[in-house]
Amino acid sequence: MSEPRKQRANGIESRRRILDAAAEIAAERGYEGTGIAAVSARCGLPASSIYWHFKDKDDLITAVIERSFETWLTAMELPGEQGDSPRERVVRMAAAVARSLVGTPDFLRLGLMLALERRPEEPRGRTVFLQIRSVARGKVAEIAAALLPELDDASIALLATYAVAAADGLFVAHQTEGDEIDLVRLFELHAHLVFDAAEHLAHSRNGSP
Repeated sequence: MSEPRKQRANGIESRRRILDAAAEIAAERGYEGTGIAAVSARCGLPASSIYWHFKDKDDLITAVIERSFETWLTAMELPGEQGDSPRERVVRMAAAVARSLVGTPDFLRLGLMLALERRPEEPRGRTVFLQIRSVARGKVAEIAAALLPELDDASIALLATYAVAAADGLFVAHQTEGDEIDLVRLFELHAHLVFDAAEHLAHSRNGSP
């Protein structure tokens, strides 16, 4: 391996170790307890290496949120038909999203912590998380519009807000109660309920009982 390629590979590995350490510490201690010194001790890299990749703690926490969100967003794609009904496709997607949250919960766990806190100077991580939530609602809205084109914009917005908010609650339950909560099964149930709500909104718009 050439020297430049080796340096790039080392840089990628160092960045991964730093992000992994920051995610672990943030899960244990929250935003306030995640300091550069603690991350340095956990990942075994000097603070200078962390500052080479990230300008400060806020930049680091933001990167943790963004990395985890990218994994989650990949799961939030409506599967192909493969003979399944629209409802079955939505349920399959919900199960994939739940599995991604079990595997990489950092963006939602950290994001909810930051979203619920108010500070004189708002952390960039909070701003990014709120943008991420907007992306998530947009994805749900796109899927609802594609599967139930008879829904109007107001119904789609209501449905997307409900779907994301309820998913937040299920995630919090899993984080607080651990393995006693089967997040995949709960998300599958949630998908059925969201689909029921979508059909109800569609029928109401069409004047059906």
